[in-house]
Amino acid sequence: MQYIYLHGFASSPNSTKARYISDRFAEHQIPLSIPDLNDGDFSHLTISRQIQQVAPALTIPTTIIGSSLGGLTAAHLGEQYTLVEKLVLLAPAFGFLSHWLPTLGEDITQNWQQNKYIQVYHYGEGKEMPLSYNFLTDAHQYQEDLLQRPLPTLILHGKHDDVIPIQASQDFALHRPWVKLIELDSDHTLANIMPEIWQTIKLFVRCPEIV
Repeated sequence: MQYIYLHGFASSPNSTKARYISDRFAEHQIPLSIPDLNDGDFSHLTISRQIQQVAPALTIPTTIIGSSLGGLTAAHLGEQYTLVEKLVLLAPAFGFLSHWLPTLGEDITQNWQQNKYIQVYHYGEGKEMPLSYNFLTDAHQYQEDLLQRPLPTLILHGKHDDVIPIQASQDFALHRPWVKLIELDSDHTLANIMPEIWQTIKLFVRCPEIV
């Protein structure tokens, strides 16, 4: 079994969650692969590109841990590739566009379409960076109703998440008995409960090397 961690939108392998979980795996001498989904070109990021970037690594049984947009990407990888055997989704970005676009507003979204790029704050880089409108057009095809493979899935979602409301994960889990949703006293970052999250991940993955 191999383990892959997918960071969130406008984030990086150096995010707080990525580093914390990587350190816990390292304590058990287990490699955790954390690809940089910016791929040296955040401006032309798409979910399709993320999937294409990760897919070549899926040559052996794999557990994917995905955060936010990385969680949405992980879910679609699990749908498409049978070597993905388990998913751990941290505040997954289900319904991402329906939650994000209203925060931009109609005028900004229209300007984005007309100008082809929008400035987005990139937390990994600590500055605003341009993002192509192709990100938006590509994202429309990744709908939750397509995710029907009965794949053991653990979702950890904060009850106070104001980026991706917990209702999105509740709706996803409702008619998928293979999904276990744990609601936590946290926000989208889940930063205040990382030890609890790690203990829950350990129990779920059931790796012999992690006790």
